[in-house]
Amino acid sequence: MNYLHAIILAIIEGITEFLPVSSTGHMIIGSSAMGIASDPFVKVFTVAIQFGAILSVLVLYWRRFLQNFTFYLRLLVAFLPAAVFGLLFKKQIDGLLENIVVVAIALIAGGVVFLLLDDFFARRRLQETSIDHISLPKSFNIGLFQVISMVPGVSRSAATIIGGLTQGLSPATAAEFSFFLAVPTMFAATCKSLWDYVKDEGGTFTGQEIGLLAVGNLVAFVVAMLAIKSFIRYLSQHGFKVFGYYRIAVGILLLILWKLGVFDQVDVGNF
Repeated sequence: MNYLHAIILAIIEGITEFLPVSSTGHMIIGSSAMGIASDPFVKVFTVAIQFGAILSVLVLYWRRFLQNFTFYLRLLVAFLPAAVFGLLFKKQIDGLLENIVVVAIALIAGGVVFLLLDDFFARRRLQETSIDHISLPKSFNIGLFQVISMVPGVSRSAATIIGGLTQGLSPATAAEFSFFLAVPTMFAATCKSLWDYVKDEGGTFTGQEIGLLAVGNLVAFVVAMLAIKSFIRYLSQHGFKVFGYYRIAVGILLLILWKLGVFDQVDVGNF
């Protein structure tokens, strides 16, 4: 991996992490297109640059994180289901990640769900327009939806946004809660990835690798800030249909590339 690869992957991460389109599928396509070699550092890089995306949420919504204890309690309750499930079934989840067909089917299925739910929720009267109105039971229910996102291709943001909609949140509020929930979730994933690299791989970061991580996080931070602001604005005006169509298109593209053998030289388990 070189600096150009790092910048391109960070741009992909920044754009797709908070959109309901699956950063996993896009990372696979991007890595395959650039012919990035498979190694432990690439795996760490693709996870660690999520830290830059996390910072974008903290910067954009810093006032939210200065609120009372209840705000953090909501996030903790929503975070716990995925944390427990991830610890118990990590090997099975990693096995699914290595199956490109699973990623593609999850993308297509999620796209169909978005198309169906967009009209359904548009007809409902969604009254809860503030994070402060989300009860702890509803926070937990949204967290259960985040567990579904552990199936590669489902998309963490897609699952949690849909979860928020089912709990009566407006689309914009559901998206914002998804952003906030990403902070503990992605921070935990980043720390776990770094720990595994040092512990299991016996890895130490070279000067170039530290530089790649620094550049990747910086680019992911800037791009994610722009993506979040644009997403909320678009969502408030147009809904989810475009993301549904886009997911279906990307899923079909992945199946075509898989059928052509494009991924034979790419270890999708890195993503």
